[in-house]
Amino acid sequence: MILTKAQYEEIAQCLVSVPPTRQSLRKLKQRFPSQSQATLLSIFSQEYQKHIKRTHAKHHTSEAIESYYQRYLNGVVKNGAAPVLLDLANEVDYAPSLMARLILERFLQEHEETAPSKSVINSMLRDPSQIPDGVLANQVYQCIVNDCCYGPLVDCIKHAIGHEHEVLLRDLLLEKNLSFLDEDQLRAKGYDKTPDFILQVPVAVEGHIIHWIESKASFGDECSHHAYLHDQFWSYWNRFGPGLVIYWYGFIQELDCNRERGILLKACFPTNIVTLCHSIA
Repeated sequence: MILTKAQYEEIAQCLVSVPPTRQSLRKLKQRFPSQSQATLLSIFSQEYQKHIKRTHAKHHTSEAIESYYQRYLNGVVKNGAAPVLLDLANEVDYAPSLMARLILERFLQEHEETAPSKSVINSMLRDPSQIPDGVLANQVYQCIVNDCCYGPLVDCIKHAIGHEHEVLLRDLLLEKNLSFLDEDQLRAKGYDKTPDFILQVPVAVEGHIIHWIESKASFGDECSHHAYLHDQFWSYWNRFGPGLVIYWYGFIQELDCNRERGILLKACFPTNIVTLCHSIA
């Protein structure tokens, strides 16, 4: 879906102070029925991550962590089966998976002789059965499965979706009989920053020459797109020439403003590709 900036801001405004739960996402879908679930989830996740970055520091003071930990302990004493940690995260407007990490770290500091390493924490979050306290393990699990923006489950899903769309793009390139080098092949040649695919023979899309294609299984908002321009796209342009970025879940229409400079945005694989064979014919 390609949205105007005004349409995007209308959706983003609805996300202010909304907890990152699947229940919230269902309500958002009801509010904007014409938008796809995948597009809304991508926007939802990106807007919430911006919010967490703005408010992250206040949750990591020693006073805040101790307050959360004591509230957690008091809550599970009353009812260990209740979603104490998840409710606490939603109440203080913090991502459930990040709240689970805070409480897990605090618990391990109290019960282990040495401070827990990051790898140990990550392993326990990926597999809560490793947590040496059954009640806390269940609380952490509830946070992870109910968080649709952060946590190991979300990371796994995002990685799988990203890979799925790269495979889809590869299949479409093969279907069009376009010769290309993928990211692994380019890195084997010594390139450090590479797009997903380099076209060995350039093509034309909507009158623009394309040398490379980058797949993004996300929505292209201003923040993410400008970061990608700075960190990736202009580097690709400098090394390989003009290219195409596919935001599979859509983008803000006004961001497609660098076509004449050599970066084209699309929300799907283009159907009007002009190849060398076509031009000869």
